[in-house]
Amino acid sequence: MTQVRKLWPLLTATHRYDKSISTYQCGQGQMIDAPILAYLIETANGRILYDVGCDHRKIHDPALRRRHYEDSALAMPPPHMGEEHRIPHHLARLGLTPADVDVIFIGHLHFDHAGGLKELRRCGCGAEIHLQHDEQDAAATGEDIAVFDDDLTDDAGQPLQFKLHRGEYTVVPGVEAIATPGHTAGHMSMWIELPKGPPVLLAGDAADLQENLDDEIAPGGLWRGNEAQAIDSIRKLKALAHDTQAWIWPNHDMAFYKRLHAFPTAYE
Repeated sequence: MTQVRKLWPLLTATHRYDKSISTYQCGQGQMIDAPILAYLIETANGRILYDVGCDHRKIHDPALRRRHYEDSALAMPPPHMGEEHRIPHHLARLGLTPADVDVIFIGHLHFDHAGGLKELRRCGCGAEIHLQHDEQDAAATGEDIAVFDDDLTDDAGQPLQFKLHRGEYTVVPGVEAIATPGHTAGHMSMWIELPKGPPVLLAGDAADLQENLDDEIAPGGLWRGNEAQAIDSIRKLKALAHDTQAWIWPNHDMAFYKRLHAFPTAYE
């Protein structure tokens, strides 16, 4: 029986970028506005955050913004992230603090998914942080320019401690970690069994847009160019959704996001 009680999508920033970042080898020159989402899952055994958004300081401090976005190999404008987008703000609207989060599940280590770790630690969050071995190993190579090394350290410069996993596992009953590599080496999606409605399958960046799912187009960023692996992961998500009657949520699709319940209304 599922231990899940509620699920909230959290808008942690918005980002305007070339569509080809989300659709491999197509959409060049077309600018899109994308949500950057995290998800809060309340269970009978504690609260889980899937992803934590960007580092607010890197967006708002001029020197850090130049270093990480404007003058970096990433060469893209920073996301828009206001005070209202910060995860501690979302938690406060629910009467919670970062200390009330028990598990942080990082789907992958890109700056818009893992950048908020330091702030949460600073705000008193002592949650264990789940991550895949393959994701940590790939980040250590320095090959992925969307991983910011200093997102993975605390304010003292010490490496954050991760609870490392290999492959799929049950986070708590009703919450399953689903391996969907391709976009990154250790990318993980999440299947969530709600107490009332159909299960929700958080694609993460295995599928940025509904188009990735419908037309089986790989996301634009690929670990070592492995398009076939990314498409296999999309097909895996679609098969799992079919078998379990789950609803797949693409991760950076603004039109899709706008159809979801407005925060703080939860899915149950």
